[in-house]
Amino acid sequence: MPTTVKGIHHVTALARDPQENVDFYSGVLGLRLVKKTVNFDAPDVYHLYYGNEVGQPGTILTFFPFPDAGRGKRGAGEISAVSFLAPSLSLEFWAVHLSKQGVRFDGPVTRFGEQLVSFEDPEGMRIEMVFADGKDSGESSWDGGAVPRDSAIRRIRGVTLMLRDRGRTEEVLTGTLGFRAAGREGDHFRFNVGEGGAECAIDILTSAGSPRAGQSAGSVHHIAWRTPTGKEQLEWRQKIQEAGLFVTDVLDRNYFQSIYFREPGEVLFEIATDPPGFTVDELPAELGTHLKLPPWLEPERTRIERALPPVRVADTRSGQ
Repeated sequence: MPTTVKGIHHVTALARDPQENVDFYSGVLGLRLVKKTVNFDAPDVYHLYYGNEVGQPGTILTFFPFPDAGRGKRGAGEISAVSFLAPSLSLEFWAVHLSKQGVRFDGPVTRFGEQLVSFEDPEGMRIEMVFADGKDSGESSWDGGAVPRDSAIRRIRGVTLMLRDRGRTEEVLTGTLGFRAAGREGDHFRFNVGEGGAECAIDILTSAGSPRAGQSAGSVHHIAWRTPTGKEQLEWRQKIQEAGLFVTDVLDRNYFQSIYFREPGEVLFEIATDPPGFTVDELPAELGTHLKLPPWLEPERTRIERALPPVRVADTRSGQ
């Protein structure tokens, strides 16, 4: 039976305008659009995946852009911030770059010994850019976009949960998923998982009187944790059931297999397999350039393509 998840696989959020989403995450933050596909449960909506050069687990942020969505309501029972990791010496670059792009940011501040700045994406989703160096975990940053390689985002550093109470969530994190309590700083209670350069963090903020969050554009839908094999994923499924939580059957997401469950604070968690990855249906050089559909949706390609608005990745290469 596994004892600890291997870190973050991906984070998935909700948006409204797919072109605005591409312009920000590719054109401003410099991430690579590694997969352009559809929401398998609502195929008239894109599913856009951003990450490093080949979309390695741990670097992936994904979006469902629903064009008619309203703005999400902040509150308890949600992921209230997503943190990226950038090299420690890139703080000055990012301060200048964000300012030039018209992105207002707060900071830098220091939290748990790491400097960070925070800002919102066009839908109001809170993003933190953490500046720290660690052991190389094997990820290669993407320098084909707006940010030079030596300043580019390396991976997702972690997320912040906003909860009414942290007690039972803490039990699931440390007792079931294998997180390590890493202390408190101000209102933030930190829990780490993973090793070396792949270490990631969950921070918990509690507010007993907060209203329940309402998910829509600008909200984080879920976070996925890594597992290396389908066999281990089934063992995780059994372990989660034994912890008294409802967990779904294994679902085929084409680029990974998934199981889902809600932790006691109502945040949706996923455990996703590393394989097969994003190069299963596109060459590395062509990632994100075609609309890719799973085999069971290919017969509907013509209808789906007509329903989706066109999106384009602008040529914003840094030239460095």
